[in-house]
Amino acid sequence: MAGSEVPRQLFLQGVAAVFTFAFASLYMQIPGLYGAEGILPARRTLRPQGKGRWQQLWETPTLLWEAPQLGLDTSQGLELLSLLGALLALGALLMRRLRNLFVYLLLWAAYLSACQVGQVFLYFQWDSLLLETGFLAALVAPLRQPPHHKQAPQGRLVGASPHEGLPFWLVRWLLFRLMFASGVVKLTSRCPAWWGLTALTYHYETQCLPTPASWFAHHLPVWLQKLSVVATFLIEIAVPPLFFAPVRRLRLAAFYSQVLLQVLIIITGNYNFFNLLTLVLTTALLDDGHLTAESGNSHCKKRPTSWPRALLSLLSLLLEFTIYGLLAYGTVHCFGLEVDWEQHAVHSRTTFTFHQFTQWLKMVTLPTMWLGVASLTWELLNALWRWTQVRGWLRKLCTAVQLFIFGTATVALFVISLVPYSYIEPSSHGHLWTGAHRLFGAVEHLQLANSYGLFRRMTGLGGRPEVVLEGSYDGQHWTEIEFMYKPGNVSRPPPVVVPHQPRLDWQMWFAALGPHSHSPWFTSLVLRLLQGKDPVIRLIQNDVARYPFHKQPPTYVRAQRYKYWFSHPGEQSQWWRRQWVEEFFPPVSLGDPTLDMLLRQFGLQDRSPPRALSSGNSLAQALRWIRKQLSPLEASTLLWGLLAAVGAIRVMQALLGPHPPHSSPLAKEKHKPAPKKNSGAASKQPTPAPDNCSSSSHTPRRKK
Repeated sequence: MAGSEVPRQLFLQGVAAVFTFAFASLYMQIPGLYGAEGILPARRTLRPQGKGRWQQLWETPTLLWEAPQLGLDTSQGLELLSLLGALLALGALLMRRLRNLFVYLLLWAAYLSACQVGQVFLYFQWDSLLLETGFLAALVAPLRQPPHHKQAPQGRLVGASPHEGLPFWLVRWLLFRLMFASGVVKLTSRCPAWWGLTALTYHYETQCLPTPASWFAHHLPVWLQKLSVVATFLIEIAVPPLFFAPVRRLRLAAFYSQVLLQVLIIITGNYNFFNLLTLVLTTALLDDGHLTAESGNSHCKKRPTSWPRALLSLLSLLLEFTIYGLLAYGTVHCFGLEVDWEQHAVHSRTTFTFHQFTQWLKMVTLPTMWLGVASLTWELLNALWRWTQVRGWLRKLCTAVQLFIFGTATVALFVISLVPYSYIEPSSHGHLWTGAHRLFGAVEHLQLANSYGLFRRMTGLGGRPEVVLEGSYDGQHWTEIEFMYKPGNVSRPPPVVVPHQPRLDWQMWFAALGPHSHSPWFTSLVLRLLQGKDPVIRLIQNDVARYPFHKQPPTYVRAQRYKYWFSHPGEQSQWWRRQWVEEFFPPVSLGDPTLDMLLRQFGLQDRSPPRALSSGNSLAQALRWIRKQLSPLEASTLLWGLLAAVGAIRVMQALLGPHPPHSSPLAKEKHKPAPKKNSGAASKQPTPAPDNCSSSSHTPRRKK
């Protein structure tokens, strides 16, 4: 198996990019979500309980406990953390020397700190996924990045430690857990849309924030939509075990199938940084041999191969064809695929029952865990073998200590992750080692391992539910309050906001699925709109002039529930159709008994005013100045600007940066091994014959 230095660097850069987007996106929304005049002020979440400092930090692990020491309130501390996190992540993305363990540990700690006070607006699976990935990045990153030019001919760093591949294996295991669980829960939920293969006929229309491409995807033929669901099950359930396949081409096929799925989701839906993060995880399926190539590889001559190597290649090829054949047969058999040549369509249906699927799941869940054990054991043996090749007793001792520490951490994290993974099958969960449960319970609040299962059930089968806020001055004439991103005006096209996540818009989508009492924060939103609080208004319309009540707050606010559908092809200047369903939230005004009762019921009343902090605090003044400069910018515009700036800087680095010495023919000539005087002795040593034109065939044999 080829080395993984280049994929590890891609992974670290990708994690840094996602952290940059996550912190920057959150920063733009902090005043409206968590400020003193926000929907859910963060200061309410951190109340000292009279415990010791370290016990308090362990039970609620957030650096925001130290905000008062800096003269900041909790929301200002959150702003500082988000700014520093975004800048540090941006630095790690652009500068190789910053991609080390301490930087990624700080990024993980900063985001974990934010999640501790984020409440319902930071309770998304991708936030948990980013925390788990961020901690793995801290283990994957070296203690100190060596200079870029110190590279061995095969792309591996000179002096690379034997343990470096172990934490990176955990990234592959995380990707497996994410994809396999996401596929399985669609069927264990008994959702009729997934079982009937019609989920995508609703998904594009009913997802939280569609894109313009969603409208076109929604109007694709039904047979193609159903076939797409079959492909989704294939990619999410059948393909993930290939992540651990011993044949490289099988892993690469699994990689490209995952990339295809994530790219299609990015095109047809605004899922913030989630799909970008999943693409970052797929780098664990790659190796140096696939990402780097010598310039002369394509023209190298075929050389004779030894019969054991030829036999191994033949067996690998037979295994590949067998796997592809089984996948094709299983797909046709389980989903009854039939080609209709007259209608130019492929018909599909689910041919297995829920009982059969649960029995299959019970049969394979524990074996997939043992598959992980076998794969990790192989990685550990590889690491031990690499350690035996280390020269020098002092270096051998140092690498042994590192191997022990990182090997123990890798095994521990794998054992911990088995607990949330086993949630997909209850009986397997009960058969787990009790020590794994205890270990997971001890660190669960750190979110080092999480359970996943996206799109468990398809919502909005009878039409997309949508909450529309309205305001009035007299209680008779009502004006709709339109959000920047979520559907409202039927003539406005769906936006493209990736990688930004408008967290209020997302929670409005969840709120529409049930009564307002299931979303207590909604009452606080109504209160802030009646009070005319500018930070909350900017969550709805960043350009305050477009907010209908920007001159004077409304006297009354109410909310209506509608059902939305995509417009039919041919309807001019309309993207949506809608129909009124019912009143979602009753008309209220400031001082209304109904509003006061709801605020008391949900514990949303301000029992004590925010603590007054020194206005002369230079750090607080600097934060206010930065906020004043950035507030006119729309969050998605800021993130796209960051993306464009990073791209421009990387292009300049590629054009102006130093080139590795092996890139030129002259350098290659200089690095050729000198002819040995003892040619007779050298000729007696057997020379391995490579079976392909990989870069390893150009590596000079080390003299013993």
